[in-house]
Amino acid sequence: MALNAKLPSVNGFRSHADAGGLLSYGSSQTERWQLGAQYVAKILRNANVADLPIEQQSKLELIVNLKTAKALGITVPPSVLARADEVIE
Repeated sequence: MALNAKLPSVNGFRSHADAGGLLSYGSSQTERWQLGAQYVAKILRNANVADLPIEQQSKLELIVNLKTAKALGITVPPSVLARADEVIE
């Protein structure tokens, strides 16, 4: 919708950049699934749920969609592209 309205959009999920959003910046989905699987494994090994620590993801990903930037007439600075974990061309 944002692309059709000629509006840049920034989201926290990579799937939004894959679908045409300008940028996504958020936690790594791979790491999110791995942490979830580790919690499930601990619970299945009879860990006391109240004793499990709260963990914060350590990996944030910046995904830049250059196809969308071009469609919107936006020039993404080279410094942003250099910091990006992935650039969709």
